[in-house]
Amino acid sequence: MSKSRRNYLISIFLILVAIIYTILVKKIDLSPIGPNESVVGFSKINLYFHNLIGVNMDLYKITEIFGYISLLLVAGYGIIGLIQMIKRKSIIKVDKSIIALGIFYIIVLGIYVFFEKFVINYRPVLIDNVLEASYPSSHTVLAICVCISGILVNKKLFNDKSITKYLNISFIVLMIAILFGRILSGVHWISDIFGGVLISIALLKTFKTILENIKEKL
Repeated sequence: MSKSRRNYLISIFLILVAIIYTILVKKIDLSPIGPNESVVGFSKINLYFHNLIGVNMDLYKITEIFGYISLLLVAGYGIIGLIQMIKRKSIIKVDKSIIALGIFYIIVLGIYVFFEKFVINYRPVLIDNVLEASYPSSHTVLAICVCISGILVNKKLFNDKSITKYLNISFIVLMIAILFGRILSGVHWISDIFGGVLISIALLKTFKTILENIKEKL
């Protein structure tokens, strides 16, 4: 079996794991433990961790700011692609890794919209007196997907190894800060954070596999 085929099979397996986990969250140990008696899956373990961690709205606000930084990174890669298109006078001549990254971002956005419409779990707290969707943690997915996908393309985009190194370190720090800040803020059930991690891993493995195949064909 070729490396490429094996990687695609692993990607499909990870996607299936994320889908199965999502179904389980909607089906297993349901109980109205959320605000306004909202029903939550994996209720016992979620309630245990929520009581253990508590709620820290200051951390929530900080991670909101970090989330905007992640969006600025998305905009930054978009600007790079736009500059390439203008200089090369064709979108076809834009680096294939940048085009793949743009498609990846659209897929991530699509997943966010999907889970906003088809709610799996609601938050353990009200935000501005509103009960919001909590699964998967959108900041977790945003941080992991944006930062790791950025790391995957940075080596190709920047010839200066020092720039790439410091960018990648910054991305990792940002990702960790958002992930742990979101956990400790208590604005998501722990199952929703974990779901965000699983979905992100599945998406990134697929993106990495496609990116490697693109490189082979250049």
